[in-house]
Amino acid sequence: MPTITVVHGDITALEVDAIVNAASRAMRGGGGVDGAIHRAGGPEILRDCIERFPDGLDTGDAGFTTAGNMPAQYVIHTVGPNHAAGQRDRGLLESCYRRSLEVADLLGAGTVAFPLISAGVYGWPRGDAIAAAIDSVAASEAEVREVMLVAFDDRTADEMRDYLRRAS
Repeated sequence: MPTITVVHGDITALEVDAIVNAASRAMRGGGGVDGAIHRAGGPEILRDCIERFPDGLDTGDAGFTTAGNMPAQYVIHTVGPNHAAGQRDRGLLESCYRRSLEVADLLGAGTVAFPLISAGVYGWPRGDAIAAAIDSVAASEAEVREVMLVAFDDRTADEMRDYLRRAS
């Protein structure tokens, strides 16, 4: 099981082996974390997405690209379920974490940073999104040494830390 830490900050600036992108099914960039990663990484990420994923990715699946101009080596893209659009199968959300860690293992990544998948514009309730993230990573048999859960704001970081303390 990887060590889990909570970080408050900008996922695009972290010096880790891989960062995880909460991507859209089309894999062509977008808003939120997805847009920030594409802006920070530059056009190489989009070119790699088009080449590797001409038909996009299914919800709950994951794949990787270059990280472009960011300090990370790779971006692991995963498509979370859109709760606001009626995709409420928690198993798909848990699959995002599991599949991302499987891809990280294939890449030999020792350190991976995750955003809180589906909790932004996709509307997954934050408390359940935090539980799904921490429980999924804690249950993983991945060879990844450290998983950083990255929160963009203080409130989310505090809620993540509280859940992690209770789950330990």
